[in-house]
Parts: sequence; structure tokens; C-alpha cells
Amino acid sequence: MAGIVLVGAQWGDEGKGKITDLIAYDMDYVVRFQGGNNAGHTIVHGGRVLKLHLIPSGIMYPHITPVIGNGVVIDPKVLLEEMDALEADGLSTHRLLISCNAHLIMPYHRDLDGASERRLGKLEIGTTRRGIGPAYMDKASRMGLRVQDLEDPDIFREKLGAALAEKNDILTKVYGLTPYTVEEIAEEYLAYADRIKPHIADTSLAINRALEADSWVLFEGAQGTLLDLDHGTYPFVTSSSPTAGGACTGTGVGPRRIDRVLGVAKAYITRVGSGPFPTELENCPGSIGELLTKVGGEYGTTTGRQRRCGWYDAVIVRYAARVNGLTDLVVTKLDVLSELDTIKVCVAYEYEGHRYNDLPCHQTAFHHAKPIYEELPGWREDISGCRTFEELPKAARDYIAFIEELAEVPVSIIAVGPSREQTILRRWEVRP
Repeated sequence: MAGIVLVGAQWGDEGKGKITDLIAYDMDYVVRFQGGNNAGHTIVHGGRVLKLHLIPSGIMYPHITPVIGNGVVIDPKVLLEEMDALEADGLSTHRLLISCNAHLIMPYHRDLDGASERRLGKLEIGTTRRGIGPAYMDKASRMGLRVQDLEDPDIFREKLGAALAEKNDILTKVYGLTPYTVEEIAEEYLAYADRIKPHIADTSLAINRALEADSWVLFEGAQGTLLDLDHGTYPFVTSSSPTAGGACTGTGVGPRRIDRVLGVAKAYITRVGSGPFPTELENCPGSIGELLTKVGGEYGTTTGRQRRCGWYDAVIVRYAARVNGLTDLVVTKLDVLSELDTIKVCVAYEYEGHRYNDLPCHQTAFHHAKPIYEELPGWREDISGCRTFEELPKAARDYIAFIEELAEVPVSIIAVGPSREQTILRRWEVRP
């Protein structure tokens, strides 16, 4: 068997979709284990550009069983729209499995998400306002509705009524919004049930049986390590666990089933939304920040928001290696740096006269940390056609070696362009 986890090693948007697509062909199952339609994967393959938000990237291959695990929160309307779009593009979704225990995003979750952000004003977290946080809140407070509830209209209405008894008070009395009735939501959501029912399964059982049968399973994370609810830059985080441990809790698979953990990091770094960002570059006309944004196409897959860009932060990636137990590092968008004469790498932070080689424990130190840089020469040549590590210019090879040394994790895959063909498989062997 082979259980492989793929996670983001920064603040998300590292190019995980491309890497998932690259290695998914050799898999039997591709499993999404957390998050919701607040995430997005862009895949460029065979002339197609696919933007996926809920359905695992493995949907592109007819031999793969794509799975949405119990750790995901699902907006059924978005799910069905995505399935319809894939079918219209000639990609079948009949093999898709959806965990019966995954929680549903309800209309009031979206309302509460947006209203909360508006009320915070300048202190907003920077959510996508798609209801993900409130859905996870209801899951933790044991008020959530699950996918399996769609199969029993009476149970669905009963649980919905109990939830609305509280939610309507909050909507009307706190935010001045319109309340919901049980029937208006039930009419919409139970209409989704007929299409979703054929895909509902005990996905934990299915995945474990697959692993016992020596199948290859890829666990696909969304967002990134620094957005983890426990291990990220709280409170500017998501509401789930995009670290490798989330692959176990989000699918019902034990840690002994995991053989390899790949962390994906850009050759520079970006983040979307609010929160601290030590190596952030100014984005003004003629700046390096503007160059990275334009050349790297740094706009969110889900929201279209412009990403904040900065120099590669080795402190963050070293931290990600530790909390995820990374066995491999994947470096993406190395080609974007080809425009630069010199490249900076943050190797440590400074705060109040103290040097931090590792992520500071206290948020104040991190919020006000000053990056300590080492500068490396650029290569100023097109590397998008390179297919082996040896074909890269020496300065590019040295840059990768420096990243590898700082992370203390081998760089196994290097992306030099957006398509799956523009990839260097340095220490990654396809399935025998």
C-alpha cells in the first residue's frame, strides 16, 4: 500500500493542484480531507484549465476514485454546480464518493460569515465569506447538519429546526438580517438529495479497505500549514486542519497508514487576506512585488483577490516541515524568479534584539518580526523548458540546494511552469 499526504507548506496557494494532478495519475484514490469551497485548485492539463473547489483533483482520471472526506464542509449547491461543469467538460463524476459524516454549509452560515466580517471592520480576518467558519463552529458545538441527514427528510427538518431556533435570533437581533423558515431551507436542500445520494458512502471504510488491498491513496490538503487552526498564524487562519494530521482526522485513517508527506512551497511566498507577513514586498509600479504578482499570476482561484507577495521564508517552511513531518519538499514557480538579478531568502527573524531561527511562540514577536536575509544571485534565463535538475542554470540549482539545506528536507519535485509537463522529477519515482 501507499498512503501519501500532500499539504501546503506556506499560507496556501502554493500550487498544490498542479502537483496533485502530476502524481494523481499513479494513484487509485485521491481524497480531500478538510476545508470547503473556500479553497481552490487550478489545473492546467491538455489545454484545459480547470478550477476545482470541492472535488478532488483526481477527478480528471477515469481510473481514480475521488473522495470527499468527513473533514470537509460541503455547500451542496456549489458541489452540484462543480459536478455539472465537469460533466459538461466531458469528465465523469460517477466514481465520486462523499462521506456520510461530512458537514453541510447552510444558507445562514454564509450570512453569518459575511456579517461577522463586516462587523469586524479593519480587524476582519479576511475570510472568503462562504460560510466555512460558521459551519465548523456548528460542527464543534454539535449543532451541525451532515450529508447523511439529507437521506432522511424528517431528521433533516428536526435538526434544522433546532439550529434555526438559535440562528434566527442571531441573524435578526445581532445583525438585523432576515430569518429563515425550516421549509424554505428544507425545500432547497432536500432537492439536492436525490443527486447526492448515489455518492454518499462510509468513506473511512472505503479508504481503509483500499489501503489494505495495496491501493495507492493520495490525501489532498487545501490551504496551507500557516492557516491551520492550531498551528497557523491565529486568528488569521482557516477553521480546519490543513496539516498532515488533518489527513487522519479528516478521513478516518490511522497515522500508520501514511508512508510519505509532501510539502508544497513556492520559490517565493504569498498569502491572501489579513495577517502578519514578515517578508512581504511592497506592491507598487516597478517594484519586485508587482513583478511577482504579474509574472506569477498571483490572484486567488476562489475569490480572484490579489495575493500579497514576498521573498521565500525559510523559517516558515522549516516550521511546516516539523509540524507535518515532511518527507519531501516540492518547490513550485521557480521560473517566476528568472526575471530577477538577485534573490533574497529569509533565514531568520529579529525582534527586540533577539534572533529567531524558528517561528516565535508569541504572536507579538511574529507580528513585528524583521526578516534576516541572505542574498543569492539570479540566473536571468528561461528555465521553463528544463526537464532535469542538471539542465537548470547553476544559480537556480544553488537556490534549490539552499532551500533544501534550510528546510532539512529533500526537494523532490520542482515546477518550472504551469503545465504538468513543466516539472522536474528530481527524487520522485512514478508508481512501479
